[in-house]
Amino acid sequence: MRSSWLARFWALLAVVAFAAPVAHAQSFLEGNFDASIPTLTETVGHEPGTRITSPEETLRYLRALADAAPDRMRMVEYAKSWEGRSLNYVILTAPENMARIDAIKADLANIAAGRTSNGDALPVTWLTYGVHGNEISSTDASLMMAYHLLAAQGDERAAQIMRETVVILDPMQNPDGRARFVNHFRTARGIEPAGDRQAAEHDEPWPSGRVNHYMFDLNRDWFTLSQPETRGKVAAIRQWSPVVVVDVHEMSGDDTYFFSPAARPVNPNITSQQRQSYELIGRNNAAWFDRMGEPYFTREVYDLFYPGYGDTWNAHQGAIGSTYEQGSSRGLVWDRRDGTTLTYADTVRNHFIASFSTSEAVAMNAGRFLSNYAQYRSSNANGAAGRGAYVIDLASRRWNAEALGRRLAAQGIAVVRRDGPANACGRSYPSGYLAISQAQPAARLIRSLLDKDTPLASDFLEEQENRRTRDLRHELYDVTAWSVGYMSGVEVQLCSGAVSGEALSENAPIAAKAEGSGDFAVAVPWSDSGQARLVTLALREGIEGRVTDTAFTKDGREYPRGSVIFPAAANDADAMARLAELAREIGAHTVAFDSSWVEDGPNLGSESFVRLTLPKVAIAWDDGISQLSAGATRYVLEQRLGLPVVPIRTNRFAQADLSDYDVLIVPNGNPAGTLGKGGLATISDFVKGGGVLVTFEQSMNAFATGKSPLLAIKREAALGLDPSESSDGDDEDAPKLAEGREFGSESEYREAIQNQQALPDTLPGALLNTVADPDHFLSAGYDNGAVVMASGSQIFTPLDRATGTNVMRFAAADDLIASGYVWDENRRQMAFKPYLMAQPSGDGLTIGFANDPTSRAYLDGLDLMLANAVLIAPSRVR
Repeated sequence: MRSSWLARFWALLAVVAFAAPVAHAQSFLEGNFDASIPTLTETVGHEPGTRITSPEETLRYLRALADAAPDRMRMVEYAKSWEGRSLNYVILTAPENMARIDAIKADLANIAAGRTSNGDALPVTWLTYGVHGNEISSTDASLMMAYHLLAAQGDERAAQIMRETVVILDPMQNPDGRARFVNHFRTARGIEPAGDRQAAEHDEPWPSGRVNHYMFDLNRDWFTLSQPETRGKVAAIRQWSPVVVVDVHEMSGDDTYFFSPAARPVNPNITSQQRQSYELIGRNNAAWFDRMGEPYFTREVYDLFYPGYGDTWNAHQGAIGSTYEQGSSRGLVWDRRDGTTLTYADTVRNHFIASFSTSEAVAMNAGRFLSNYAQYRSSNANGAAGRGAYVIDLASRRWNAEALGRRLAAQGIAVVRRDGPANACGRSYPSGYLAISQAQPAARLIRSLLDKDTPLASDFLEEQENRRTRDLRHELYDVTAWSVGYMSGVEVQLCSGAVSGEALSENAPIAAKAEGSGDFAVAVPWSDSGQARLVTLALREGIEGRVTDTAFTKDGREYPRGSVIFPAAANDADAMARLAELAREIGAHTVAFDSSWVEDGPNLGSESFVRLTLPKVAIAWDDGISQLSAGATRYVLEQRLGLPVVPIRTNRFAQADLSDYDVLIVPNGNPAGTLGKGGLATISDFVKGGGVLVTFEQSMNAFATGKSPLLAIKREAALGLDPSESSDGDDEDAPKLAEGREFGSESEYREAIQNQQALPDTLPGALLNTVADPDHFLSAGYDNGAVVMASGSQIFTPLDRATGTNVMRFAAADDLIASGYVWDENRRQMAFKPYLMAQPSGDGLTIGFANDPTSRAYLDGLDLMLANAVLIAPSRVR
């Protein structure tokens, strides 16, 4: 037996000496521990809380535990990261349960499907760690959790957890980000760790360890499923149907500890029964933290509204999904503003205790949690039949609609497909439809994702508006809109009747659509993301195409502007065969032409058609650029459209040679300072020499200054405020004088104390309608406008006609909001303001997006707009 190090551990916590190795407990609870179970120290060489365990060390220790106790622990690989690292979960349960684990899993699948249990099931508690790679303590806590459940002897609490439940630990959801952080920290650390938050070890370089390889926040990817880490994790969770899912995080080092119940707003699809269970778990967590004397908070900051988080998405599946947050040491020691010191050992201990107490709460109420989960799933399957189905039209944005159907299926949502022509609910669908019935266990997730809007509680909104009148910040944590139909640019209708079709598999390939006959040319209508990908990959293969900025009609069919023609005369037979093969692989839509003759619009030889060439694209990278914006932009271009991107660090632009590039993308950020005058001059010369600059959101400000700005726009102050200042006379150095006035009421006083330089209030993300200028090539594919995501406080003045074109503008105030909540003054101020702008300069073009069209990669309905800017614009400009 190995005796507990507990007494020594507690004594050392207050005076941890990191200069030399310090003995710490292998578990942070009392008891004796089985010597046959290897410790972290024995396996990787350091004790818990004394070193940040690397991804490689984490897997080594987990394998050692699994090898030592195969009757109680199994390790399963569920995905590979972009950089090839293994993602694994471990199953922990008593030997008698492990012996029948397949039967337990199968019965849980019965329950999840809304069927009656055969009595084999046990509740699964799923604990996930490290979704943000620089939130470091959670992974080490998971190792301590695994060790304690396997090694603790005489601990009836641990025995009950193993006997009454199955615990699954996902110890490292973002190994690429964790590796980035650990490498940085170990490189920066000296002979002893520094608590000063200014120290290099606490100051991560760009990109931080928070994000994965493509710099995604993986905790906002649950329904988008854009990243392999998320796709693997969702598939794994679906196999086990957990009743509780906890996502373990870190927050500011000056904060304490947060666990559920969550703050408001709460998604209306969360049930009252689930809320009671949050309370039950929270009270048990609180009891443990109170015994330790460890402060915590609940019902503040972290809400349960947006279903893209690990907590809310799982809650929509019937689990009790929670976020836990520990103040982070961001290293081994952190000097707090209140004068106390936070150690890594503290943070590991607290996450371990929260993990253990949560698992204990489930074990003590195993029957209740399993019964509640079963009732949730069966009531959805049987009680939602009268609610009808959502129908997605396949007549427009076909590829995006098909891709959306597969993403829904990957989340355990049953989707059926009906090839057209077909009728449903009194409406004709000439190209068929996808349908999602609400009579299924995931009904609440379906509603949350497919409803055009998920309302915030009226009393909560009233409270937020009241806070704003008192000059307090609102309490909305994230976006207020995520309707996936809008974001994919497809039409979704709620049908009250029954719909039929064949089940759609999440892995089913998208079928290609090849029409027409003749060997003169192949047309690719400019209609969806699949078409843009086909054109990009064809250009990469050297297949020559031509694009039109004017619609034309041939053989009675209209082809929209932006359509691409691949003539046989310009390509040999092998190239045309390869084009057809690419179309089949992608699932794209092509039409064979027998001639260039058209009934209306331009022929192939018209100046409306220009020859397409594959552009060479650079992207501004590093300091001054949002890592999230840069990563999402690169991901969408490379992984969705197939266009290679070359990152160039922002501090190199002053000396950069951009002559080989056709397009430069500057994602959202504040790059002016890092670029400097030299970098800005390089970019200006690039544009005036014939290049295309594409820039997003706040980065546009860097190119809107000087005597000849690349974008002649200004950022607007808050509605009704005058940002100008008056001076006394003509003397610029004279002191500024204010107009004398009297206050007759509190409202006049509050108006007076407003910041006259203030920007519009920060807009939580909402989906807004835009209107297109139909005469500009950049709006090809969007004749009827587009739904875009808008957030933040940036609102820009429009370009005048002599300077450029407002290609896409926000709709009128009464028609602006597609989904979500928008402050009334923002709604009025944003109306008619530009979303997409284009301004010629010299021989080149600057294109500005008021909001990032690649945000979180879930706006695939805007892929054509981005392709217009990056793929098509260089051929139009030259």
